[in-house]
Amino acid sequence: MKALRILVVEDNAVIGMLLSLTLKAMGHEVCAVEASEDRAVATALRCSPDLMIVDVALGHGSGLRAVETILRTRHVPHIFMSGAPLQTGVRGSIVLRKPFVEAELAVAIEHAVTASAEASASP
Repeated sequence: MKALRILVVEDNAVIGMLLSLTLKAMGHEVCAVEASEDRAVATALRCSPDLMIVDVALGHGSGLRAVETILRTRHVPHIFMSGAPLQTGVRGSIVLRKPFVEAELAVAIEHAVTASAEASASP
């Protein structure tokens, strides 16, 4: 898989940093780690990520709403992270249950990118 430009949306600074380090070790570029809905939307517009990895429950706002807002401007493959079972209602979403290991993250990234490519190819 080619290196991706990834936006991480996570309000826990430690988790955000560890996820960023893991993604970089996997060969990806992390364009930003944002902790709020508003900053996530603004940063997505500015850095044009290839993929977003988004915590559903943010201290300031909602990861779900952030993704819904971003998807109104352009399609971006995305993965939602949650510590609880989750049905997002957002088309093309991949859900990664916390805690997870690098291998599960790699599979989720592959699924998100593949699902996005397939959706773009279909009429």
